Amino acid sequence: MTPARAAVWYCGLVCLLFALVPSLTFPTPPLDVVEGFAWGRELQLGYTKHPPMQAWLLELTYRLTGGGTFGGYWLSAFCAAAGYLLVWRLARRLGLSDRQAFWAVVLTSVTFYFTLPMPEFNPNILQVPVWAGMMLLFHRALEKGRLSDWILLGALAAFGLYTKYFVLLLIGTIGLYTLVFADARRIVFTAGPWVCALVCAGLTVPHVLWLIETDFLTLHYAASRSKAAQSLLDHAVNPVNFLGAQIGNHAGLFLVVLAGLGWTTLSRFRSSRKQSVTRLAPLQTRFLLWFAFVPLAVVLFASALTGGEFEHMWGTPMFVLSGIVAVRYLAVPAIWAFPRRAMAAAIAIQAIFLGVLLGQALLEPHWKQKQTRLHYPGKAIAADLARIWKTETGTELAYVAGDMWSAANVTLFAPGRPSMFYRHNLMLSPWIDPQDVQDKGLMIVWRGDRETPESDMSALYPGATRDGSRSFRYNTPADLPEVLVNWIVVPPGQVVLPPVK
Repeated sequence: MTPARAAVWYCGLVCLLFALVPSLTFPTPPLDVVEGFAWGRELQLGYTKHPPMQAWLLELTYRLTGGGTFGGYWLSAFCAAAGYLLVWRLARRLGLSDRQAFWAVVLTSVTFYFTLPMPEFNPNILQVPVWAGMMLLFHRALEKGRLSDWILLGALAAFGLYTKYFVLLLIGTIGLYTLVFADARRIVFTAGPWVCALVCAGLTVPHVLWLIETDFLTLHYAASRSKAAQSLLDHAVNPVNFLGAQIGNHAGLFLVVLAGLGWTTLSRFRSSRKQSVTRLAPLQTRFLLWFAFVPLAVVLFASALTGGEFEHMWGTPMFVLSGIVAVRYLAVPAIWAFPRRAMAAAIAIQAIFLGVLLGQALLEPHWKQKQTRLHYPGKAIAADLARIWKTETGTELAYVAGDMWSAANVTLFAPGRPSMFYRHNLMLSPWIDPQDVQDKGLMIVWRGDRETPESDMSALYPGATRDGSRSFRYNTPADLPEVLVNWIVVPPGQVVLPPVK
């Protein structure tokens, strides 16, 4: 089998399994997917937490599948597949052989970000093909200078900005590369980069206008997720913690490399590596190292400077070049004495993580004895609440208010898909029409044994207690504690709308 065909079989099978396993065994989608479906129902230019692309794509799958909720698993698989293809193309462009490109893809596939987190389709996963594609297009644009590559780069950068603002890190890395190196600076005096910038800016204008209109809603959320320094020690601990997590996420890559080396080869690794390593052209080596390490260096420097703690999963798209770096600098697979063992190790790692996903769906409730989102009875709860609303008001449920998990599940599964009035807050739900919600009423939903909803909603309805509550069994034969769901029916004309600040 040729390396190209082997790559197609390996990547195709891995992606297929990571889509099929959750599609067939997960009773309820993960949090980010349920949340994305709730946002996507509104088809807005932005949402409370993120730009709109993830939610748009989830909504597209919902409509194409006639209300199916498994689309997120296949979107993640598509992102991984596109990422593998782009890694292959970039490896070949940088000067690696087909065999080396194959192993670059395999080593990329066993990093943690391409395994267990895959079913939770979110902006981090959607960025994977964006980062890989932008690097490939920029490399082609530098080498060939074709205007079409610059236009595509600008369009993909805009797509990335509609996905997550973290892509600004890659845009800045590209811009800095262009300014730092003399051979790259020459393109500044051509039309390409300027057309690229215009395409990107033009495509993002609608979202920028939405940001201005909503007082930069998503930026407030992004700032809130980065934890500020609590002491001087955080300026050292937080960047080290982030770096350590990223190294740990490459454990699978290291294990496959070690399996291919074997003990005998490992003992003489240095000398064997010098003889076998593939030397790329200087410009290609510079390109590889720049995009593999500069984004990471910027994040570490920012964390050290501010003392802020960055979410570990933000590193998901930053390491699409890890497999190429390993092949180039660890002389893979030329130095390996046991390439079959390396392949077996890669397959074993994928099988282990697929087994973990199966275990989460089928076995975890039997030993964990703890409520899990994966088995949350969202369909049963949504159907019951919709029935209660119709019985009491004679109309279809149009709006549901509450915390993200409680409200989003009702939005996803209830007949007619009511709009989520997130936390009963117009600032957090700018798509809500105040007059319409007043005309149709809403249902406040929350979980737990509290008689009143959370404080921000209780403040709008002082003295109001739950109209009813009901316990629901989780979607598993295991004997898990039931979830208690509470509700308040706010009829039309009685909705209290908070002021928009």
